[in-house]
Amino acid sequence: MERRELILAAATAVFGERGYAGATTAQVAKAADISQPYVVRMFGTKENLFLEAMDRALGKLLNAFRTLISEYDAGRMDSQVAALDPSLGETRAGHLRGLMGRAYADLIRDRGILLLLMQSFVSGHEPIIGPRARDAFLALFRLVRDEAGLGPQGASDFLAQGMLMNTLISLRMPEVFETNPLAGELLACTMKTKLDTVLAASQAHPRID
Repeated sequence: MERRELILAAATAVFGERGYAGATTAQVAKAADISQPYVVRMFGTKENLFLEAMDRALGKLLNAFRTLISEYDAGRMDSQVAALDPSLGETRAGHLRGLMGRAYADLIRDRGILLLLMQSFVSGHEPIIGPRARDAFLALFRLVRDEAGLGPQGASDFLAQGMLMNTLISLRMPEVFETNPLAGELLACTMKTKLDTVLAASQAHPRID
């Protein structure tokens, strides 16, 4: 893996778990198995590193959604559509809402992607990160509203569901799925068919020291 991508992947995991304020470049360097001076030489400041990791995470999410929309419009997702919840309806918007929900859950396998985005979205008080994070969230809203055709209310509902998923992951609810019935019920209702993916990802990703 290219050194830059290696560091950004490590930064995604570290910032996703610890947030901007709680993470250090030393922790990122340790996670990437690279010296801290090398990380600083490549990215300059922790703020720059966070911004690049945030852009990487957003890019992966937007690319996943755009690829899915393109494949759907080309008629290459019939089997996936057939497996969707019938309550989503038979419209393009309904199908894409279900398909994008599955794609969103799949990103949990890429450790930290969704958590880093959430950390970005709650950093509105940071003078540099805040504006970039707002632009990122609005770009996501615009894609779901316009390119997927969900409209303003549908896009709002979709993003609200995604934020609930992020919250449950951030709270490490999957870790108590088997021991806390209330947590299990909430996870099952929220994750639906992607519950197994979420639980497996949780087991595969230990805490960062």
